Amino acid sequence: MIGLTLMGSAQNNNPFFEAYKNKYGAPPFDKIKNEHYMPAFQEGIKQHQAEIDAIANNKKAPTFDNTIAAMDYCGDLLKKVSSVFFNLYSADTNEGMENIATEITPSLSDHNDNIYLNDKLFARVKNLYDNRTKLGLNDEQIRLIEKYHRNFIRSGAALKPEQKAQLREINKELALAQIAFGQNVLAETNSYKRIVDNEADLAGLPESVRQAAAEAAKEANLPGKWLFTTHKASFIPVLQYSENRQLRKDLLLAYSTRANHDNDKDNKVVINKIMKLRTQKAQLLGFATSADFILDDTMAKTPKAVYDLLNSVWTPALAKAKEEAAELQKLMDAEGKGEKLEAWDWWYYSDKLRKAKYNLDEEALKPYFKLENVRQGVFDLASKLYGLKFKKLSDMPVYNPDVEVFEVTDASNALIGILYTDYFPRAGKHAGAWMNNIVDQYKKDGVNHRPIICNIGNFTKPTADKPSLLNMDEVETLFHEFGHALHGLLTQCTYPSLSGTNVSRDFVELPSQVMENWCWEPQIMQTYAKHYKTGEIMPKELMEKIQLAGTFNQGFINTELLAASLLDIDYHMIKDTTAFDVNAFEKASLDKMGMIPEIIVRYRSSYFNHIFSGDYCAGYYSYTWAAVLDADAFQAFKETGDVYNPKVATAFRKKLLERGDSEDPMKLYRDFRGANPNPDALLKKRGLK
Repeated sequence: MIGLTLMGSAQNNNPFFEAYKNKYGAPPFDKIKNEHYMPAFQEGIKQHQAEIDAIANNKKAPTFDNTIAAMDYCGDLLKKVSSVFFNLYSADTNEGMENIATEITPSLSDHNDNIYLNDKLFARVKNLYDNRTKLGLNDEQIRLIEKYHRNFIRSGAALKPEQKAQLREINKELALAQIAFGQNVLAETNSYKRIVDNEADLAGLPESVRQAAAEAAKEANLPGKWLFTTHKASFIPVLQYSENRQLRKDLLLAYSTRANHDNDKDNKVVINKIMKLRTQKAQLLGFATSADFILDDTMAKTPKAVYDLLNSVWTPALAKAKEEAAELQKLMDAEGKGEKLEAWDWWYYSDKLRKAKYNLDEEALKPYFKLENVRQGVFDLASKLYGLKFKKLSDMPVYNPDVEVFEVTDASNALIGILYTDYFPRAGKHAGAWMNNIVDQYKKDGVNHRPIICNIGNFTKPTADKPSLLNMDEVETLFHEFGHALHGLLTQCTYPSLSGTNVSRDFVELPSQVMENWCWEPQIMQTYAKHYKTGEIMPKELMEKIQLAGTFNQGFINTELLAASLLDIDYHMIKDTTAFDVNAFEKASLDKMGMIPEIIVRYRSSYFNHIFSGDYCAGYYSYTWAAVLDADAFQAFKETGDVYNPKVATAFRKKLLERGDSEDPMKLYRDFRGANPNPDALLKKRGLK
């Protein structure tokens, strides 16, 4: 390693400065401490910069190998520490890690700019880009040249010196603002505690929900009470089952006003700063808005294409939601209380309506959805479709006791990769569910380096006498995130920047969302929907009820999702960099689209982590864009009459999952399906047509 001797004692006993010793190349999580991160970050930046300088200053004429491939393969130490730190920063953070994130972020921003604003390096990249069709390269190599050239241009390589200096400051401030946003949301989520001390206030709540709340209270040194929080696994069951309307209201309002209390964790000023900086950056790079800039590098390409898609689904979804609201109001009227349907009533009365319409009680389903069984169900599905095998590894170091590790191999016992699963909420974990890479897949010097993948969730925790029993939404989420994991595991690319999920934002959700199509197929449910006590497979009549109720409440589900997508794009269409009232902007956006007050947008601005802390800015529409693809893709299986069809599964694997970003995503899709996706499949699937 370059420069290792310069660090002196800082390297002693630092796991990042040694080769990972286990045979899978997985991090020694049991040895990594907060004190190890900064020295590894600093040395990693130094080593990477030395490698970049050597490429930029190479006296030899630029070639694919000495410039593009050299850039893609370098920076090993920085990749090691970054992948571990930012995975744990999301999944198992602490105050020390939050301080490290704030400290290292400006340095990482500077380092990135030092690469992409390097004139000599860009000149070499541009030379190769201009001559890419004359160099005898394969399609993957040409794709990588094009990707690097695009990244340099989008990072400001063609700007004037004074503009580059301005861009550096914008990037640094923006990175810090996004870190602050996420930290505020986490702090607000962890700070809220709704204590119930009268058992009568728990009326309607299933025993499992009461028990979980009692155990949470006990952990918080509140024995004899019940504790609810704004973690979804805690408050969603209250919205769904509690007869106590005030309790439902308190929890939903607490959740939906996080980081919007005009205190030191308020995100409205942070949002102003983020949008000002993003707008300035886009305009500096020649785009009218940050939406124009961001979407230029996606399948959608333009804000108009996004609005057209979202509105085409929004119109029937909103109409459906209004019909659903009227049905729920009738249920409330029948009770004779004179109450008007509010957002905190929707879950409760829709559950009643589902029982009335389909005789389907979701609480009665949960005993059949033991987490370990559902996970085994997706493993079995991957085995049937792709010949994969999963073996639990009990001797691998983990970063938290909740984490489990699996070796993934193919039918010939060749290693596919390693999968970590981490499914339960805790104070140090951000909300939501996601997949991350710890190690990317790539090929070099004849060796196919296999990936290490994490699946993270915030599902219902086990209690003293019950395992984790999932609700239907959690089952779908587990299938969804496992789809991302398969995309990361099955990739067979040569270069790290093209492998796995390193694809455009509106394509990356296809492999995940297509997996959701399998989870309620009776043929699949028979493999995992087993009663946690008896092992009995869910009765056929229950499976049929789930099928019949498949489009139930889709007005609500699509409206809250699409409203968030439209709100996101509206933010990123801002052209003016002057300060604005965030709450007023959000209200104007929702009013413009005709959002009904009985439904709260899936993510309100102050806790919309996807777009203000994550990398889904101007990209939340991706879930709907990819839904068009996934509905159409699953039809390829359904049309054969076999949801396990080996020919279709092989095509999906070879033409999509293994290819990463090695070709234009729409070309990859057409190669698989033989045509462009049919958007009607989505509307039919969701009962909107």
